Amino acid sequence: MEKKYGVYICKGCSIGASIDIEKLGNTAAKETKIPVDIVKSHDILCSPEGIELIKSDIKSGTNTLILAACSPRVKYEEFDFPGTITERVNIRELVAWSQQPNTEDSQMLATDYLKMGIIRTQKGDLPEPNILPDLSSAILVVGGGIAGLTAALEAANAGYQVVLVEKEAELGGWAAKLYKETPREYPYESLIEPTIFGKIKEAESNSNIKIFKSAVVEKTDGQPGLLDVTIKTSSGSEIIRVGSIIMAAGWKPYDANKLGYLGYGKPNVITSVQMEEMAKRGKIIRPSDGKEAKKVAFIQCAGSRDPNHLPYCSAFCCGTSLKQAKYVREKNSDAVAMIFYKDIRTPGQSELFYKNMQNDPGVLLTKGDVTGVSDAGNGSLYVEAENTLMGEKIKVEADLVVLAIGVVPNTRAPQEYLDGLTEAGKKGDAAKATYLEGTPKPDFILNLTYKQGPELPSVEGYYGFADSNFICFQYETRRTGIYAAGCVKQPMNMSEAQLDAAGTALKAIQCVEHTAKGIAVHPRAWDTTFPDPFMNKCTSCKRCTEECPFGAIDEDAKGTPFYKINRCRRCGTCMGACPERIVSFKDYSVDMIGSMIKSVEVPEEGFRFIVLACENDAYPALDSAAINRKQLNPSVRIVPVRCLGSTNLVWVADAFSRGIDGLVLLGCKYGENYQCHFVKGSELANYRFSKVQETLNKLQLEAERCQLLQVAISEYDKLPDMINDFVKKIEDIGPNPFKGF
Repeated sequence: MEKKYGVYICKGCSIGASIDIEKLGNTAAKETKIPVDIVKSHDILCSPEGIELIKSDIKSGTNTLILAACSPRVKYEEFDFPGTITERVNIRELVAWSQQPNTEDSQMLATDYLKMGIIRTQKGDLPEPNILPDLSSAILVVGGGIAGLTAALEAANAGYQVVLVEKEAELGGWAAKLYKETPREYPYESLIEPTIFGKIKEAESNSNIKIFKSAVVEKTDGQPGLLDVTIKTSSGSEIIRVGSIIMAAGWKPYDANKLGYLGYGKPNVITSVQMEEMAKRGKIIRPSDGKEAKKVAFIQCAGSRDPNHLPYCSAFCCGTSLKQAKYVREKNSDAVAMIFYKDIRTPGQSELFYKNMQNDPGVLLTKGDVTGVSDAGNGSLYVEAENTLMGEKIKVEADLVVLAIGVVPNTRAPQEYLDGLTEAGKKGDAAKATYLEGTPKPDFILNLTYKQGPELPSVEGYYGFADSNFICFQYETRRTGIYAAGCVKQPMNMSEAQLDAAGTALKAIQCVEHTAKGIAVHPRAWDTTFPDPFMNKCTSCKRCTEECPFGAIDEDAKGTPFYKINRCRRCGTCMGACPERIVSFKDYSVDMIGSMIKSVEVPEEGFRFIVLACENDAYPALDSAAINRKQLNPSVRIVPVRCLGSTNLVWVADAFSRGIDGLVLLGCKYGENYQCHFVKGSELANYRFSKVQETLNKLQLEAERCQLLQVAISEYDKLPDMINDFVKKIEDIGPNPFKGF
């Protein structure tokens, strides 16, 4: 479109008292050499009068707005002007609140920020949504247990068509195998009948839910809104198009055969699953002779919280054993239940049930590490424990021992197979790869046609649980439009699984709604842009397909990459990866950021620094530092980027060739306890820029001039010192020798 530029500067929130507003507007417009038509200021730009000032100019034809005021992270409703290119220039937080007022440095800083804002609008264009034809709003749910049924019902009751696939002949999963459930209402004393059967009846009678039993997903092809799913049943295969997918494939008990040290394999040692079956049949008995068990010992964390088995807590084992202890007491008031625990974990209101069970004189709870289960004669068993609260070893006799075994996600076997396949592939024997000591290839759950593999990625080193952005976006996986619910994500009890499934259903609905509007699903949920590569220059190097965290880029038969655009999260990782710099968005491109960097005024005397700040953690942290009036070095210029994964190496060349003295990449923390909004942005940037530092050395520029800093959003109080320390270090090294060329 033909652009008519308008610059609007706010004087409020200390801005007018910190810089010369009139000089700012005139200088910035003049130095960019871009034909700015309007330069206006207002005492409070976000006020109704200020907004009306802008709207009046829009009616007169102004369509490209540069608003120099507060952070773009605030007042976004007030400064929303549809049909215009609008750029927010942050001179409140980054100048007025973090610099000394009315100095030459602060004036120059504000001018640079305004120039960058004007250039950004010049290099950008008005985004238009990319809406693909024949989109579906139906939702596929894989798994008919408590999580799957809850997700299906939530989506169906919201008015969406749901396809539910269950591999077993009947719905209900493990919940349908229970004798009773733990209490859910005050005073948390009485066990309740299983609630799952009501959900089954509700789902089977819901006209919005189509149910496939004894069925599996044979293939999942396409992208959100256009997911073609092949469902295989005993009568054949059927292809159904859906918009998004919820994987609630559930869990299975840990293999008790590996728990011989706790007595499994002995006649009267059973698992908590077998205890449910026994209670459902009637009496609690010794399997060896059918006699009623009057002394029942429960061993907690049987295989869980154990580095040799499952390192994690399985979430509901404590509640299960307390419930089963109540079975023992209700079926025989003379019987005794003994629970050996490492810790009792009954979070929330479940704690009331635990306290009620503590008050039962026939329930004995003992903290300790069980060291062995041995024969006591006549079918009885000895349970031995140490590290008890009394500091003594104990030994008790029991008629029956129940092992509270842990939870293994049904995604574990496929993931371990894929891990094994990777190793076998390195040895050139991928076709023969097996997993777990010769066990053949498992049945995959989703069978995705993704370059990165047929299943959801799992949490690294975490036993096959489906990966999610566990800090900020718990429902999201690395496969756009595909969400994990229940125990495939993490161990959880039934109440937690239902809450999780409800949230997942809402995310699946959000996905189909956003896809229908042609906007990003997550986390840039407002974004109408999309990558638009200039394929004539593509060399098919495949870096974009390898580095895309979400599998949004496939390759054709010739190896040429192409986008499945509805998978894209708009992070720009492909833009940073491309050595030919052919990937651009309407409002974000290599040329745009490079031009902004090159517009910064570099004085012959003194220093200039560029900070490329991730919009997700780093930029909000900078805002918080400013709110707390933390001072930034005035020689630093902040340039926001979508993700450090989008940073292209040419920006380093742009900066240092312009005479910039130092460049900081400021991004999310990464590692075991942190997670980038776009999965691996900081890690990718760190990998790429480790190679840049070698190049800098060859150019006789010190490698220290380019540094990556990790920051959490909560570390705003440390951030200014981190940047200022970098500035001090470069000042000690000296100015960029290319300055002035």
